[in-house]
Amino acid sequence: MSGKPSYEDLEQRIRQLEREALEYVRKEKDFNRERKSIEYSHMKRTISLMKINGELNKEINELKSANKEELVFVSNRLKERIKELNCLYDISSYRDGTNFSLDEILQTIVDYIPPAIQCPEITCARIIFDRHEFITKNYQDTRWKLSQEIKVYNERIGVLEVCYLKEKQEFEEGLFSKEVKNLITAIAESIAQIVERDWAEIEIRKCRNKIEKLVQQNE
Repeated sequence: MSGKPSYEDLEQRIRQLEREALEYVRKEKDFNRERKSIEYSHMKRTISLMKINGELNKEINELKSANKEELVFVSNRLKERIKELNCLYDISSYRDGTNFSLDEILQTIVDYIPPAIQCPEITCARIIFDRHEFITKNYQDTRWKLSQEIKVYNERIGVLEVCYLKEKQEFEEGLFSKEVKNLITAIAESIAQIVERDWAEIEIRKCRNKIEKLVQQNE
């Protein structure tokens, strides 16, 4: 039968508890700093898209006296930018407003993508992450594909793919327009930030559990 812990044992446990508490505080600070960085990144992207929309609105006002074809062209561009803006807003608000698992969040994000593309009826998407894939219901791996790496801490953790189900007229920048490329890059960045935040939360929970276990042992 073991006796009561000695003074040295208690002192050692206290030092261990202090180290765990300091580590928890450090990780929580890092997490809060990262969350602020994510919020700032979303804000910058939103401001950028709003600026684009403002410029397009200005163009529409200037073209009201122009011919109908020009007005329709600019109006369509404005609608596409609004769709992109809504997609990024939806991704940001969904992650911040739910307690769903990372898998559920990634599936929702991939479903948000086709409606934000110019031709949603022929667009599908896939996220490959942690040996799993999240796809739209109509997904097909075609040769008309745009891929974007998902990186955390400069390491590749997955890939975001957008495919056309049939051949589409090419733009000056290639099969996918510059705006679509920018949107997919922004979504990949958002996914990376969501994964990084999820990992940080897991580490914080681990630290909290260790501290609670140490406290219970010393009661």
